[in-house]
Amino acid sequence: MDEARQIVTDIQKGNIKPVYFLMGEEPYYIDRISDFIEESILTEEERGFNQMLIYGRDTSIDEIVSNAKRYPMMAERQVVIVKEAQELSRTIEKLADYAENPQPTTVLVVCYKYKKIDKRKKLHKAVSKHGVVFEGKRLYENQVGDWISKTMKSRGYSISPKAAQMLVEFLGTDLGKIDNELQKLQLICEKGTGISPEIIEENIGISKDFNNFELRKAIGERDSLKAHRIVNYFAQNPKDNPLVVTISLLFSYFSQILQYHGLSDKSKGSVAKQLKISPYFVSDYAIAARNYPMKKVSRAISLLQETDVKSKGVGAANVSHGDLLKELLVKIMN
Repeated sequence: MDEARQIVTDIQKGNIKPVYFLMGEEPYYIDRISDFIEESILTEEERGFNQMLIYGRDTSIDEIVSNAKRYPMMAERQVVIVKEAQELSRTIEKLADYAENPQPTTVLVVCYKYKKIDKRKKLHKAVSKHGVVFEGKRLYENQVGDWISKTMKSRGYSISPKAAQMLVEFLGTDLGKIDNELQKLQLICEKGTGISPEIIEENIGISKDFNNFELRKAIGERDSLKAHRIVNYFAQNPKDNPLVVTISLLFSYFSQILQYHGLSDKSKGSVAKQLKISPYFVSDYAIAARNYPMKKVSRAISLLQETDVKSKGVGAANVSHGDLLKELLVKIMN
C-alpha cells in the first residue's frame, strides 16, 4: 500500500519513469497504479494521439517495443499501457533490451498480473535500474481487516473491527471485490460516518449475528445456545455458508488458540503480533484459551480434520453438511 502510494506521489511531483512493470498475485494495486497513470500523465487533448492501450493476448513484445519507440505528437510524452501482459510470459524477457535503453519520451506501463518475473534475470534488473518494478503481494486474511480500516480512514470514514471482519469473512481477501463494497458504502454514508456491523448488514446483506466470526466467538466463549443458533442458520442456508469455509476458519481459529497456549509473553501487543490479529480481538483468544486447554484444542483440531474428510463423502456419504456441522459443534463443545 505504501509503495503504491509512493509511486503515485512521485508521478504527481513530476518524477515520471519511462518504464513501470507492475506484477504480482494481488491485482488491486496494479489496476490502481495503471488507472492513475492512464488518467493523469496526459491531458485529455493529448490522449487521442499519444495514449495507447494494448492487450497481451493481441500483441507481441516486438509490437510493444515498436509502439514504445514512437515519438509523441504535439506532446511532451506518450503513454503505452500493456494490460494482461502475463499472456506474454513466455517471451516477456525479450523486453529487457528495450528496458535497458527506454525511450525517454515514452511511459511504458506493463500490467503483469498473478505472476512475477525472476529478479535474477535481465528484465528485472533493467527495469529496476531505469524504471519502477512494483510487486502486488496477496494479503493474508489476518491483514485484510487492517487494510480495510486504513483504506476507510484515508477516505474520511472509520469502521469497527467487527464490521471489517464481517467483510473479510464474506468477501475473502480479494481487495478489488472488497473495495467495490466499500465504495457502495461511501455512496450511502456521509463522510465522517463510523461503519458499524448494522450498516454492513443493512446495505451489503451480511448478517451481523449469523456468520463465521460470531460462530468462532460463541464457541470460544462456550456459549452453546448462540453457537447452535448460528449452526442451525448455516444448515438452513448452506449455499451462503459453505461447510468448507466454516471448517477452514475454525481450523485456523483453534490453531491460533493452540499457538496462544505456547506463548510465554501473553501481553496484548505480543499476542497480536504472534497470532497476526488485531489487538482488539486478543481478549477473545484469552477467553477461548481458558475455556479450551491444550488437550481440548488438539481434540477440536482432530475433529475438524475428521469432519473435513466426511464432508468429501468419506464415511458419511448420505449425511448433509448441515448435520455434519451440528455433530461437529456438539463434539467440540462437550
